[in-house]
Amino acid sequence: MEYLVTMTTQVPQGTAAEMVQKIRSREAARARELAAEGHLLRLWRPPLQPGEWRSLGLFAAADEVELEKVLASMPLRVWRSDAVVALSAHPNDPPKSAAVTVHEREFLTTFEVRFPETAGEQAVADLKAREADRTRELAEQGHLVRLWMLPPTPGSWRALGLWRAAHGEELQSMLKSLPMDKWMTTESTPLAEHPSDPARPEK
Repeated sequence: MEYLVTMTTQVPQGTAAEMVQKIRSREAARARELAAEGHLLRLWRPPLQPGEWRSLGLFAAADEVELEKVLASMPLRVWRSDAVVALSAHPNDPPKSAAVTVHEREFLTTFEVRFPETAGEQAVADLKAREADRTRELAEQGHLVRLWMLPPTPGSWRALGLWRAAHGEELQSMLKSLPMDKWMTTESTPLAEHPSDPARPEK
């Protein structure tokens, strides 16, 4: 299974800078090991407030028990709290695409779809088919990288998408082009490069 983990680190007040740097170095080394083992798939920096230390990680594990062992093995866990969201397969998840290029940014987008009670089964089926076609087009263009299903909420289904776009305006234009847009609310998070991201090109 795959999991999205929000990792928030709070260094205790008074901790020596040398100790912080030592643990960060050990964390980077452990991240490389976890990537080689196939557990750590991606790392990003979300938008941060001054003084905030937070990362988003995409992990793979057999189950939540194994995931906890993976997270507990990371040196920064002594100062860190983790919020885990289980991800499941999405029928429109595209095949693996090429590495990100320098002019593209990455974004995570949460979708929540609520079908109106007046929508008939055939209308919903047709819309899902058109949605699959459009997501395939966007994946072939290199914009849609991954899609996952999120745990549902009552009366709706939710999904998470990883996108590439030159800027936020381009992303919003692509999201508006999705056939389900009229029944969908979205929330997007711009992502910045993380120095320990396994997909980061070698410098």
